[in-house]
Amino acid sequence: MNLETCPAVYILASRQNGTLYTGVTSDLIGRLHQHRKGLIPGFTRDYGVKRLVWFEPLATMEDAILREKRIKKWNRAWKLELIEESNPDWRDLAEEFGFESLE
Repeated sequence: MNLETCPAVYILASRQNGTLYTGVTSDLIGRLHQHRKGLIPGFTRDYGVKRLVWFEPLATMEDAILREKRIKKWNRAWKLELIEESNPDWRDLAEEFGFESLE
């Protein structure tokens, strides 16, 4: 799967159990670069939300947008459960794509 051309929903965190941000993109690698370098003005830059803790590739951008909207309506506990199902240690998944550690 090529994450540069695959629609995806993702969750970033400032740290374990920290501030969360849910987003959608058609280029996860490119979007991660933008978040990590602080190139996107707004919430993630203002609150230092850069750690990729969960993502889900989807078949179409329409599917990804629908999934993002649903997740954004969830309460925090559900989002934490979603993250911890696949990433109980809150690893920075961006490192698996060649990004440097934030530590």
